Amino acid sequence: MTLATQVSTHATTDVPPHRLSIVVPMYNEVDNVEPFVTAVHDALADYPFEWELLIVNDGSRDGTQKALDEQARLRGPHVRPIHLWRNFRQTAAMQAGIDAARGDVIVTLDGDLQNDPKDIPKLVARLLREDLDLVAGWRQKRQDGMLLRKIPSRIANRLIRKITQLEFQDLGCSLKAYRASVLKRVSLYGEMHRFIPAWMATVTSPARMAEEPVSHHARTRGESKYGISRTLRVVLDLLAVNFFLRFSGRPGHFFGGVGLAIGMIGGLILTYLAGLKLMGEDIGGRPLLWLGFFFVLGGLQFLTTGVLAELLIRIYYDRGEVAPYHTSKAPEMDPSAGWHHHG
Repeated sequence: MTLATQVSTHATTDVPPHRLSIVVPMYNEVDNVEPFVTAVHDALADYPFEWELLIVNDGSRDGTQKALDEQARLRGPHVRPIHLWRNFRQTAAMQAGIDAARGDVIVTLDGDLQNDPKDIPKLVARLLREDLDLVAGWRQKRQDGMLLRKIPSRIANRLIRKITQLEFQDLGCSLKAYRASVLKRVSLYGEMHRFIPAWMATVTSPARMAEEPVSHHARTRGESKYGISRTLRVVLDLLAVNFFLRFSGRPGHFFGGVGLAIGMIGGLILTYLAGLKLMGEDIGGRPLLWLGFFFVLGGLQFLTTGVLAELLIRIYYDRGEVAPYHTSKAPEMDPSAGWHHHG
């Protein structure tokens, strides 16, 4: 019995029956396609439940599409490539795979083989045994460069913990296991794949989330798509996360609060100047008069923006048809076909 089989057999003992969907975004990873697909099959060689592998080609230009189609032809219909029209970035690619997934459990991971597919059964087992909605991987021994990867990651994780109040040590790890019924209630867009636990906290309790140590390997093929610049993007995204976590259902409270604060300052300034005017002082040439006027005007604009935001957010939620990607039309499939069966 191989090591992969031993791990899989142990990890799936007494696990409730389920269907597993593995979602993997890929961008210009032609050299990793065959090794990655092989690694997943080796890791799940003795997996006792049905599973499928959805690899989302995020507009690659290096032959990744052809390599994925070849693996689907060789391995069978449980390997399902999804080809996006262009590079929509990782979050949209991940959302495309989640939308297409048919399993009760969804596992996401990167396709560069830095995440180890052998950890999949362990995460899924903990998710189902402990009746959780999310189990996130924790790369305790990262095999990355200190300056460009580890330091930015530590800064980003501290910022994320501070803003979201979620005590995860490694939110940047793509290897995560989710309960599909909960994950599909969250819509991802922009660069929000880093904050999936924060978004899930809006639809489930943080008590139903956990973190599990996982393996991590150095990249041996292809080029990393990350750099020091992503720390700045994380900071900008955190501002959006903070806004949506607190005010997504009530944006009028945010804009209205700012508007009232600015308007009150402007009102106090004008009241003070009005008092001076009544005492006979000339206020026409005072810069404070203009400051008070613009503060009141700015407050009214923020209040009006809040009303418009309330209208827009209700239209957005009522539609429920927004997707951050476009994909080629896939052929109709038999719901029972395209799963890998043990044995």
